[in-house]
Amino acid sequence: MHQLPNLLTLLRLALVLPIAGLLLSERYSQALSLFVIASLSDALDGFLARQFGWTSRLGKLFDPLADKLLLVTSVICLAIAQLLPSWLALLVCLRDLLILLGAGLFRMLVGPTQFTPSWLGKLSTLLQMVLVLVVLLGVSLVTAIGPAISPLIWLVAAVTLASGAQYIWVWGRKFRYARMRT
Repeated sequence: MHQLPNLLTLLRLALVLPIAGLLLSERYSQALSLFVIASLSDALDGFLARQFGWTSRLGKLFDPLADKLLLVTSVICLAIAQLLPSWLALLVCLRDLLILLGAGLFRMLVGPTQFTPSWLGKLSTLLQMVLVLVVLLGVSLVTAIGPAISPLIWLVAAVTLASGAQYIWVWGRKFRYARMRT
């Protein structure tokens, strides 16, 4: 049973390409169904890991990767379909790229360290997930939800920017502190 969170993470990874294909072929209802399954698997995976301590090295590595691949791919596909602005897709991608490059650079210059997501980073991920769900709902089931999309886009942009800035600030401080100790 302790491997269930890992299986849920692998399910989420396996759903990325089918969701992308459905989004690009404008089969939004089906994409919504798979995205909901992926989102629920993320919630269940996190709950099981926290509640029962079912964590693993594999899960700590692949869970955030699965989340990022799912969200970045979905946001890019929705931008290609012109359902989200391309500047937002670029912002989401740049933030995640910045975090990856920063963590890699930190590891090269300072050494390995524990990377824990901030509450702002978690909020950014949650809001991105909600945005994708709302957009998909709006084009497939509940067209009346359309007016909520624009304010949500701006909220996602603001929190994504704030989260990126927070990661730069926190990791910059860690880097300076580590350099002062050596």
